Amino acid sequence: MDPTSLGNRIAWDEAYREQLRFFGGLPSDDTLTPDEYELLRDVLAAQPLVVHPQSGNGEDDIALVRAGARAVIGADYSEIAVTEAQARADRLGAACRYALATVPGVPLRDGCADLVYTGKGALIWMPDIDAWAAEMARLLRPGGHLFVYEGHPATELWTWDLDEPRIRPDRDYFGRSFVCDDSSFPAHGAVMWQWTLGRTVTAVVRAGLEVRHLAEYPEPFWRMGDVDAAAFRGRLPNAFALLARAGTAAPVSGGAVGAAGAAALR
Repeated sequence: MDPTSLGNRIAWDEAYREQLRFFGGLPSDDTLTPDEYELLRDVLAAQPLVVHPQSGNGEDDIALVRAGARAVIGADYSEIAVTEAQARADRLGAACRYALATVPGVPLRDGCADLVYTGKGALIWMPDIDAWAAEMARLLRPGGHLFVYEGHPATELWTWDLDEPRIRPDRDYFGRSFVCDDSSFPAHGAVMWQWTLGRTVTAVVRAGLEVRHLAEYPEPFWRMGDVDAAAFRGRLPNAFALLARAGTAAPVSGGAVGAAGAAALR
């Protein structure tokens, strides 16, 4: 793992450690948005096997199972998040299994997923968007779907002023990366990567997936500390959803199931 990614992982371990210290456990609320339910209705009706790279604390996994997923396999590089997410799933009797893994590098066989679900703060931790997209495509079976519900890349430009939206002078929509300087953010001090919407969509297409739906939303998927801002009041993009489908041909490469993946698929 490169030094930046290692530093980010350490920052997230500490963030989850603090969450457990203050709240005593991970939340079990329904975290899928109405837009997600609408876009995933037909996919979830088929009771898919879901793989959730960068699953974090696994909140969305419980909601996916409740919405119809046959099972969810989460993968995250924070050992604290993976351990606690598994404990919560076991406590709730949810069909979720977790593996400690980076992206790329999820220890699951090629073509194992009917649905790859990701987002809500995942892409900003990816230093290589093309490698990310290739990994998402690798995990999908022929005809399977990739679903991304994510913060819009323009969101990082908006100030949190209440009177009117403004653009932060220290951020660049076309910039490469930046350090999170907000002390209220869980992983304060971590390095985030900036990927434009066009760059993300292009990476998905280059990975061989067919984009079926792309939408932008004014409401952010998450408000840090329930903060309000003029930028969140309907005039600017703050989230997006992307639904893509894998072709019907067999996966190009034939990877084996790693030990963690094999255990997760049992």
